[in-house]
Amino acid sequence: MRVNCVGAIIVDDAGRILLIKRGHPPGMGLWSIPGGRLEPGESDAAGVRREVMEETGLHVEVGRLAGTVDRPGPGGVTYVIRDYLATVAGGVPAPGDDAADLRWCTADELARLPLSAGLLDALTGWGVLPA
Repeated sequence: MRVNCVGAIIVDDAGRILLIKRGHPPGMGLWSIPGGRLEPGESDAAGVRREVMEETGLHVEVGRLAGTVDRPGPGGVTYVIRDYLATVAGGVPAPGDDAADLRWCTADELARLPLSAGLLDALTGWGVLPA
C-alpha cells in the first residue's frame, strides 16, 4: 500500500533549515523536516500548511516541489513523500503534535545530527540545503 505524505523545507533569512525531532514512530528521536500523511481529499499544499502548523506553530507559504522520495514503512507500507519549499508567513515556533523539539540548523549542524534515513542525501541531491 502506498501512503501519500508531504514535507516542508523551510529556510530562514540566516540560511538555516527548520528541523523537528520526531516524537513518535516512525523515526522517533530522529531529526527531520516537518511533514506527515495527507488526509483524504487534502491537497499537497494544504497538507504542508497543516502539518507545519501542527508540528511547529508556524504558518507557511508553500512553494515549488523540491523532490519526491519513497520510504518503507511498517507492514509493507510505502510512504510516498513529496517535499516542498516553504517560507514562514507568521506564527511563533514551538514543537507540537508529533514534534518533540525543533531547531534551526546550518548545513554543518545538519551533518552532525541523527537524521531520518536518506534526508541529508535527498536535500543535497535536490540542491536545497542552506549554503
